[in-house]
Amino acid sequence: MSTTATHELAAAVQLATNNVLNLGGPFGALVVTADGHRFEGVNRVTANNDPTAHAEVTAIRTACAALGTFDLSGATLYTSCEPCPMCLASALWARVSRVVFAADRHDAASAGFDDAVFYDYFDKPETRDLMPVVREELAADGPHRMDPFSTWNTLDSRIDY
Repeated sequence: MSTTATHELAAAVQLATNNVLNLGGPFGALVVTADGHRFEGVNRVTANNDPTAHAEVTAIRTACAALGTFDLSGATLYTSCEPCPMCLASALWARVSRVVFAADRHDAASAGFDDAVFYDYFDKPETRDLMPVVREELAADGPHRMDPFSTWNTLDSRIDY
């Protein structure tokens, strides 16, 4: 790993440590763009009563808002801990080019942050009883499930992503 990457990863770990002392969770993240812009994020789940306020997500939100884009191609996400499935999906949607983490999911579990059930949810069909996700048919006399997509495809002003 390069000296720059080591420095950024250490900064993410320090953000996480400082956040613990600021009523947040022990997670910190940095989005660093290809041209060197840095955007920080810390875990504020309990502080903000927001289960989506993971460090990686807040760093991605901060970067996208500041840069005026939803596309972080070329950026690296440095995070104090291995991203959970939500954070990993967020990085994928943001088109982050690379993710570098310090602690892994087993380290997090040893501190009481066990995301194994979420990883298992995607890997093992027998765990789907945690939260069933089902597709239902709409009434024949109501809107069709494809209406939003049909409207999207006819809109000249749409922004593809």
